Amino acid sequence: MAEHLLVVDDEQSMREFLEIMLTQEGYRVRTAATGEEGVKLYRQEEPDLILTDVKMPGMSGLDLIREVHTVNPHVPIIAITAYASADDAVRAVREGAYDYLSKPFQVEDLRIIIRNALETRRLREENLVLRRSIEDRYCFRNIIGKSAQMIDIFNLITRIAPSKASVLIMGESGTGKELVAKAIHFESPRNDRPFVTINCSAIPENLLESEMFGHVKGSFTGAIANNPGLVEVAHTGTLFLDEVGEIPLSIQAKLLRFLQEREVRRVGGTDGKKIDVRIIAATNKKLEVEMEQGRFREDLYYRLNVIRVRLPALREREEDIPLLIDYFLKKFCAEQGKQIGRVSSLTTQVLSNYNYPGNVRELENIIERCVTLEQSDQLTAENLPPKLLESCGSPGGVRETEIPADGIDLNRTLDDIERKLVNRALEMTGGNRSRAARLLGISFRSLRYRLLKLGMDSEESAE
Repeated sequence: MAEHLLVVDDEQSMREFLEIMLTQEGYRVRTAATGEEGVKLYRQEEPDLILTDVKMPGMSGLDLIREVHTVNPHVPIIAITAYASADDAVRAVREGAYDYLSKPFQVEDLRIIIRNALETRRLREENLVLRRSIEDRYCFRNIIGKSAQMIDIFNLITRIAPSKASVLIMGESGTGKELVAKAIHFESPRNDRPFVTINCSAIPENLLESEMFGHVKGSFTGAIANNPGLVEVAHTGTLFLDEVGEIPLSIQAKLLRFLQEREVRRVGGTDGKKIDVRIIAATNKKLEVEMEQGRFREDLYYRLNVIRVRLPALREREEDIPLLIDYFLKKFCAEQGKQIGRVSSLTTQVLSNYNYPGNVRELENIIERCVTLEQSDQLTAENLPPKLLESCGSPGGVRETEIPADGIDLNRTLDDIERKLVNRALEMTGGNRSRAARLLGISFRSLRYRLLKLGMDSEESAE
């Protein structure tokens, strides 16, 4: 379909000329005699490009640019003035005009500017679509990843979500088991029903049965009223049993009975109530080992393990680390109102090489710490936890060196060591000399002296 252009000019002859010329060029053209009418037409039809005179009675072209850009800051607007005024042109561009023309203008100049403006608009829209498709592909309900393992998990969630089958999610602590459980729920037909979590490791054994299945008044000391359990609360929705491997054997038997009968009986009660829930369980334990050692019932395991989802540790999907860094950086910058647009190369290197025993949750905590402490516009290694720098080889100490039989040049060796330490400090602070000096335990003046001595002085380093 032809691009839609809007011409706004108080001179009828100019409106008619532009309408005829642009229609012959293959564009769909609407015209307006005032700025107010132009804004109204834009709101109604959202044309692809606007040509507007700057000097008009009532609403000027500058006012029109401001008003239209409150609706859509990306629509290209070409300003036209009869006075060849540099001030008008500068003001128009400052207000957001794509370009300007002075009357009288060459028709070919107008053609070129319009083509370029529409091409810029098209490229911006294509980039936006591409960015959204990448975000959609690599972010599935707040689960971030582009590795083959994560794409497989996204596909698996989509396939299993519509069913009622029980799901067992296995993975180390911090891998995102609850996120996957929620994704399954919200992709399912039950997405408008309750999603209820029971943290099986956080509730004391003597309270767990009551929390799960409820109790009747007077069934034990402190039971002053009838109380539904979390299983009842989840009726028609999804029940998420987090860290199911921590459930005591006595409660496992009662959970198995519920799964077999789909009927809940409150503690101290005699009446049963039919419950419709989908069960999703998660554990960081190897339940097969727990069964062998008699700590987990085999029959319960098979009831829960209808569909298994195994989440990889972060160290098994290193290619996702930069994506996660970027995601958490944007998240915490937004939360803290900071403008940190970059991550230093050393920071990325250290974060990518770390083993992450705490997995994604640990990386999230590290980025939150760095954003909180960072004072520049880039994330520097200076604010990383010390254990990360130690794991990658800290520059803080010099290892003992054997002296070869033919000896060494001590001054040159010391200069080499000093150069490496200064370079590392500058890398860690993103080139900030004052902070690098503090890291090295020397004054700023002393650092300047060393940079000159070592031939490393550069005006590019920030002070």
